Amino acid sequence: MRNAKFKIISILFSTVVFASSVYPDTYPKNPKIDVVNYAFKLELSDQSDEISGEATIDVRFLADGLTDLRLDLTNQSDALNGKGMRVGKVISNGKEIAFKHAGDALMITLPTASKANERRSFTVFYHGIPATGLKIADNKYGERTFFSDNWPDKGRNWLPIVDHPYDKAMCEFIVTAPSHYQVVSNGIRIEETDLPGGKRLTHWKQSVPIASWLYVLGVARFAVQYADEFDGKSIQSWVYHQDRDAGFFDYGGGLTKNVLSFYSDAIGPFSYEKLANIQSNSVSGGMEAASAILYGENSVVGDRNIRWRNVIIHEIAHQWFGNAVTEKDWDEVWLSEGFATYFTLLFIEHQYGRDAFVDGLRSSKRSVDAFYAKRPDYILIHDNLKNMSDVTTSQIYQKGSWTLHMLRGVVGTEDFWKGIRNYYRKYRDSNATVDDFRREMEEASGKDLKQFFDQWLFKPGTLKYSGEWKYAGGNVTVKLDQVQTDGSLFKMPVEIAVYYPGQAKPQIEVVNAGSKSNTFSIKVSAEPEKVVLDPNTWLLMDADFRRAD
Repeated sequence: MRNAKFKIISILFSTVVFASSVYPDTYPKNPKIDVVNYAFKLELSDQSDEISGEATIDVRFLADGLTDLRLDLTNQSDALNGKGMRVGKVISNGKEIAFKHAGDALMITLPTASKANERRSFTVFYHGIPATGLKIADNKYGERTFFSDNWPDKGRNWLPIVDHPYDKAMCEFIVTAPSHYQVVSNGIRIEETDLPGGKRLTHWKQSVPIASWLYVLGVARFAVQYADEFDGKSIQSWVYHQDRDAGFFDYGGGLTKNVLSFYSDAIGPFSYEKLANIQSNSVSGGMEAASAILYGENSVVGDRNIRWRNVIIHEIAHQWFGNAVTEKDWDEVWLSEGFATYFTLLFIEHQYGRDAFVDGLRSSKRSVDAFYAKRPDYILIHDNLKNMSDVTTSQIYQKGSWTLHMLRGVVGTEDFWKGIRNYYRKYRDSNATVDDFRREMEEASGKDLKQFFDQWLFKPGTLKYSGEWKYAGGNVTVKLDQVQTDGSLFKMPVEIAVYYPGQAKPQIEVVNAGSKSNTFSIKVSAEPEKVVLDPNTWLLMDADFRRAD
């Protein structure tokens, strides 16, 4: 994400079925085709918003007998007020080949049927004015700019691609634009050449496969700082030239390097060739494009405030989750947004302390509660998502983050990190499902987590306890009832802390209050001063818990 408000919300700390087999989204996947690389040659102009494109698609066929190749590309139409792309020709092996272009689908007819493991290249020549996906507009200073806005499936409005995360590919952008612009994109810049007629050619190459929504292009009059390096990879800031001093201050200062270092040590290696923080006018919050993150143009204020600090952390967390490990279906976007939100908090815990971390959890809970009050039937894993405007909500960020936190509480911090590292190692630069993640966490912890995943990801509901405790005869009796009225019932370990007079460290007991009504007896060494439910903030719940009269 994005333009949507959920990105800002997410960082302002402010019988069991599973999705991979039951809840596929509606995109027409073709498992017999694998796009290896896209090379986009684009020409941009100040005289018109029309772009001229030449896209070369390198395809590996995984089966015999295919007779066509489907790509997503929005056709020019009256419904779009004449905007959209018009395909002039398609060439393969030096010859023009047949195609049909209707709606969002470009169907290329193969001259001969495919053979398994065969590689072919197709070049699509096209032009038009993007209806969306590439924003061509003045920035806040009245200067013309070009910025991508692909989330979640708008890249097809200006690029012929498989516009879905299941088929990741490498990409190149070879952009010819007026020479007063600088151009930034994914990967590393391998050429910048001034051409006759006041034009400049810039070539960026991304050598790690990524999902189509992560392809990025920024064309503007930038001030550019090569601020630092991490593991030999450049850390860069690209800001409007008017914002040079404030932008270099806000985007610099070591935060990016510290975040890269933490996630690399805790999870696994950073996948990409650089990390650029880019000021843009195509997003309002942040957009985690691989190796080249876009931030809203108002992110540059010159004071390194906590709000935008947390956006930067969140978008860098996405370089691991969403970018390197990518959900196979849009239905499982939790694997991206829930993860990035929680790993933002984990860096905050590491860098700024436990209190800041818990404040973030509490802020997230307020968002979860407000969302639940309006949409109590909402589940985090979509059921065959049809409308892409519904792909994310604040609940996927916030309840998704809490779900990972509770998982950490269930399996223990050591096994949580072990599972995370194994998951990342296995699925880095490819795709994963919720099932895949569950299996890695089960192997790391030795626990059956089907019920946990089912109740928090595949079912709605909220957890509310009402209970009391009393002391008698060397025992504390705890009564704890689940009192939510939405029909849900949760089976979760619950910590109960017994505090004795004059002792700061409590006695901790763990119970499972998985029934509607539960009673537990805890042997104690003296009459407690107080008994506290969930003292270490592991549970997404509300509780009315007190000493019995």
